[in-house]
Amino acid sequence: MRIGELAAATGVSVRALRYYEEQDLLTAERSPSGQRHYPDSAADRVCLIQQLYAAGLSSKTIVELLPCIETDEVPVELLDRLSTERDRIDRQVKDLVNTRDRLDTAITLATDARKQGRPCPR
Repeated sequence: MRIGELAAATGVSVRALRYYEEQDLLTAERSPSGQRHYPDSAADRVCLIQQLYAAGLSSKTIVELLPCIETDEVPVELLDRLSTERDRIDRQVKDLVNTRDRLDTAITLATDARKQGRPCPR
């Protein structure tokens, strides 16, 4: 599949796909005219890369991790770094849940006040 097709299939920009190649996260074969051609499995890899970026991992960490995912073998030092990243994500999730709960409280207070014809509490 060509780069535009991969971009359309994954919802990732062509620019991002080129960046993934620069970072050695994704590889493509080149046609004689220089066009990129990706295997069908590239779409799954791009989705995984996106998930790892969304989790807050750096491209350096992702490039180290991808071969480990493919072989199911993770070196101890990388496992330690990943555990640290997981702990960071857990803290973020906890903070987001707390923020959501505060928003829920504010929404409930404002909705109740509105139903009773009172001004919104401050």
